[in-house]
Formats: sequence, structure tokens, C-alpha cells
Amino acid sequence: MNKQIEVVLTPALLPLYQVKGKTVVVIDVLRATSSMCVAFKTGVNKILPVSTPEECSLFKDFDFLCAAERNAVKLPGFDMGNSPFEFQNPLIKDRNIAFTTTNGTKAIKQSKELGADKIVAGSFLNLEVLCNWLMHQPNDIILLCAGWKDKVNMEDTLFAGAVIAQLKNNVTLHCDSGLMAEQLYKTMQHDLEDYVRKSSHAQRFKALHAAEDDVHFCLHLNTAPVLPIMQGEYLVSQQTQTV
Repeated sequence: MNKQIEVVLTPALLPLYQVKGKTVVVIDVLRATSSMCVAFKTGVNKILPVSTPEECSLFKDFDFLCAAERNAVKLPGFDMGNSPFEFQNPLIKDRNIAFTTTNGTKAIKQSKELGADKIVAGSFLNLEVLCNWLMHQPNDIILLCAGWKDKVNMEDTLFAGAVIAQLKNNVTLHCDSGLMAEQLYKTMQHDLEDYVRKSSHAQRFKALHAAEDDVHFCLHLNTAPVLPIMQGEYLVSQQTQTV
């Protein structure tokens, strides 16, 4: 029997699902999980997801780089925010990062608290690596969209649909949110960037006059072919452990 796959459109809904023992793919396309993939491609050693900026700042004393973002803005006094461009810096190679964001790290922490067996980060940048790995995992799968402050968002839902489209022959889908996500992705896949630019988060970036085009960057396919996976309290790259 194929493993089951479900889509949770927002972390606010996650307590309604059976999470224990499952593989949870945390999705925060704009931008946390995309930045994590870029960080590991650059050669970061490990990433510690933390809940608050205050907790994050404590790790400066342990030689961590500290990255903190709230409301799409880098917080003052931290080494980095949450733009994938920041994680391309070769100076972060072999470093450890403490990381807190508005949505993505919260979703990771929540998945862990609810007893997920494995937690991985998914983005368009690592879609192929992620799907190939999921095909060979025995657990049922939850695709957890980080959304925006517990609300549904467009880009994470689209990515969940992209995963389902790739895994369709290897999973069982009895989930209306999954069917909706898949249909949305199939309808919009050839105009993905134009569609995502209409999203509330993309409009938020535009209003902040971001110097770099994070939306364009985060919609590239398979440019960071790594698999960030939780090992204890840390995210590490798949290549650094046996999975």
C-alpha cells in the first residue's frame, strides 16, 4: 500500500492532524526554507531553529552566527535576516547558525513538539532532491505550509501541489487540501512567478523596497540540491548523516 500524504495549509491546523511518527516537510518558500537550502549549499555546518530573537541572540556567545527576521525585516543587531542572498556568503561556510523567523522556524518547532518522526525543509530550490528522498521513506507524509502568521498563503500551497504532482504515483492522497494544492500548481505552473508576485507576501516585499528580488530567486527549480533534515535540535544537510 502506498504511503499517505496530507497537506496542512497553515500551522494553526496542525494540531488537528496525527503528526506523531510521520515525516513532516516544512514549507516556507518566501523565505526560510529556501534560505536554509542555500545555506547548506554554501557549506553551513548546522542550523538551530529557535523560537524568539531573544533566544537566538544568546547563541552569539557560543560562536554561532545569528539570523533573525520578523515581519519580513531583518532585526537590528543580528548577523543576517531571512533573505537567501545573505546565505550565499562564502564566509558562512563551516559555521553554525541560530535562526528565527516569523513563520518557518515556528512550523519546525511545532512539528517537533507534536512528535514528527522526521522533519525536513522543502523549497523549489530543492524540489527534486526532496521528492526523490520522500519516495524512499516508509512514513506517511505531511506537507506543512508555514503560511503567514497562521494564515494560508499562496506560495507554500503551490509548492505543496508541486510535491504532490511529482509523487502522485507513489502516494495515496485522500486530502481535499492536497487536491486543491495540486490543482492550483497544475493550473499555474507555467506562470508561477507572475502568479506568486500577486501574493500578499510578495507585495509585502515590494512595499519594503527590498534591494534583492527574493521572489524570483526562491522560485528557481533545483538550484540548491540539498536536504535540510532535523537531527536532534539541529537542521543538518542530508549528506552529513545516514538517513
